[in-house]
Amino acid sequence: MNQRGIQLEEIQRVMNDGWQAANAKQGTLGKVFVFPYAARWEGEFHLEKEVTVYYKSIGEQVIVLTVKARYGQGFQKG
Repeated sequence: MNQRGIQLEEIQRVMNDGWQAANAKQGTLGKVFVFPYAARWEGEFHLEKEVTVYYKSIGEQVIVLTVKARYGQGFQKG
């Protein structure tokens, strides 16, 4: 998470308020959320950060497989 600039609170927000990721592989679920960012990441200024969480649900347990972030602007929302 730290290498990708993602905070635990952002993952929680994605899981609670995000929309379904269209690119999740079969058997895996995914959710996406776009955050306002307006800051620098790796030397470049970006207005938004898109966070995607890929996970599996086994009964009532949620297992996070991976989380990715993209920095930029104009990401599709919802």
